[in-house]
Parts: sequence; C-alpha cells; structure tokens
Amino acid sequence: MDSAIAKEKPELKQDQMFINLGPQHPSTHGVLRIGLTVEGEIIVKAEPDVGYLHRGTEKLAEIRNYHHCVVISDRWDYISAMNNNLVFCLAAERLAGVEIPDRANHLRAIMCELNRISSHLLFLGTYGIDLGAFTAFLHAFREREMVLDLFEMACGARMTFNYIRLGGVMKDIDKAWFSKLKEFTDHFEDRLPEYDTLLSDNPIFRDRTEKVGLFSKEKALAWGLSGPNLRASGVDYDVRKFDPYCLYDKYEFDVPLGENGSCFDRYYCRIQEMRQSLRIIEQAVDMLEDGPILGKGFAKIPRPAIGEAYSHIEAARGDLGIHLVSDGNTSPYRMHVRAPSFINLQILQEALIGQRIADVIAILGSIDIVLGEVDR
Repeated sequence: MDSAIAKEKPELKQDQMFINLGPQHPSTHGVLRIGLTVEGEIIVKAEPDVGYLHRGTEKLAEIRNYHHCVVISDRWDYISAMNNNLVFCLAAERLAGVEIPDRANHLRAIMCELNRISSHLLFLGTYGIDLGAFTAFLHAFREREMVLDLFEMACGARMTFNYIRLGGVMKDIDKAWFSKLKEFTDHFEDRLPEYDTLLSDNPIFRDRTEKVGLFSKEKALAWGLSGPNLRASGVDYDVRKFDPYCLYDKYEFDVPLGENGSCFDRYYCRIQEMRQSLRIIEQAVDMLEDGPILGKGFAKIPRPAIGEAYSHIEAARGDLGIHLVSDGNTSPYRMHVRAPSFINLQILQEALIGQRIADVIAILGSIDIVLGEVDR
C-alpha cells in the first residue's frame, strides 16, 4: 500500500470503529460531518469537519458596495438575519462616522429581539425532535409563525430581511403593525409556561440533558464560547450589557445564567432569554417617539474614509462581530466575520470524548449551530 494513502487512514485499535456522522444527517442541523472513533458505545475521538456550505461571503464583500454587503449578511445565520444586518451596519456606520436616530435604534432593537425569539423557538422545536419529543415542535412553530408574520408586514420577507439598512431602517412601522405586535406579546407570554410543561419539566427530557455535555466555566472560556452556551456555564457575559449598542443601556433586563454547563442549562438559558426579550420589546415600544428613521451623512453609494472599524453584538447564537477595513473606495477592502456558531462548534472535539453515541446529538443540538454561519 502506498505510504501516503496509509497515513490518511485513521489509526484504529482492533476494538475501535470509525463512524461518519453526516454530512447528510437530519440531526446535524445542516451539512456537517463529525468523524467519530468509538470503542463500543463510548467516543474516544471526535473531529468536526466543516466547509460543505462555504460560499466565500467575506471575499464577495470586496467587490460589492456597502449597501449590497447588507444583503450578503442575511445569508450567514439565516435563522437570525436581522442581527446579521445590524452588526454589519454598525461596523460600516462606525467606519463612516454616522449617527443613528433614536427611533431607528429602538426599531432595530425590537426587530432583533423578535428575531432572537423566533431563533430560540426554532431551537426549542428542533431540539425536542432531536431527543424524541415531537409535540414541542408544533407549539414552538405556532408562535414562530406569528413572529414571521410581523417581519413580513414590516419588510415583505420572512427569512432574509434586509430591513436594517445603513443609517437606520428600511421604512417606518405603522400602528397596525404595533397592534399586531401587542397581540403576539400578550399571546406569547401566556404560552411560555407550556414549554416548561412540555419539555423543561419532562422527566425523560431531563434525564437526557441534565448531566450530559458538561462545560465548566474554564472549558467554556478556553474554547471561546459565547451567547447562551457561555452563560449556561455560569459566565455572566452579554454584549448588550457589557458593550451596549442600539440604546440597550436604556432597557432593564436580566441575563439568565446556568450552573453546570449541561445540555439542559443551555436549553433553559434560551427559554429564559425569550422572557427577557419580551421585556426589552415592551420597553422599546414604550420609549418609541416620532422622528427620523435614517441618519444623515450616508450617500447612496458610501465611500468611507481610509480606516478600519470593529463592531459586535449579542446575536441569538453569541458574540457576532464584524471587522471592516476601508481603503477609501466604495467596497470594503477587507471584511472578517467573527461567527459565534463556528467558534462554539470547536468544543465538540473535547466535549464528545467519553460520551455515548446516543448523547452526540443531544450535545450538538444544545450548542445550536447554523451551518450558514459556520461555513459562510
């Protein structure tokens, strides 16, 4: 046998087996392959293999103007596209030195928190299915449809929105939309206890998640986790609190924390975050006053001065950052995306070792990745 080919083969003991999980598998939440080496039911090595969905969006930004880059951002975490739009706009606005009106900031916060709720509802429904509980999926998607209806009323889209624009937002919101929003918030507040009944207090669900996939504080920080995955390990860090944007410093809300960093802690942090998002939305609506929705100074084809800027936000899956470099032309000279899903995924190399095959999907699902953001 050729020595080069021999080196590529995994070194297996006689009692070990190599298994490919994915890349086409309903519980990998996208095109992800994990190479598992197992001894019986126990995993001794795990290698996440990404890149199946790579589109080169960071490179594409170099030949598109800044407005067109907002459209590209929709496709990263396509479950939470409002947050993608926002973080790019914040970086570009910082680069151009544009101030955003208060009304636009409140509208941005409302949309991003609605998107956080819809994203966590998708997680809730699909995570239940991962572990064999189907009913929660139907309940979660009932409320998620109401949020998507609100997005459709606001901008005509239900998935890739392009509502948050450079300098503000696409258009103002009318009274009919706010009336529909009030219907949703009242309805959703009453429905939240149902999720606890269906999953949180379900003994089978708790057995599958409570002592599984434990990430200590030290481990979570060492692997660069952020968002609910980090807070579930007891680390009190939320960009909205520690580096506020879009007037988040004016809203009162709590940062839910877990204790053990288990699959259940990661799940329940997201359930609690939806309650806090409701609080933020209600406060933002109360603070909303008449005024402009676009800041002054953004040309139809922006040409920021030479320089660089970094902005980050608390997206649904963690700390999402954008680094932009301008050479004075109409397109970014360089754009880099700090994608939380990509970074959060890396811990699987350590977290899966010593676990049973049956718990792989429970751990992977609890991290809540979106492969559009992992690969970009």
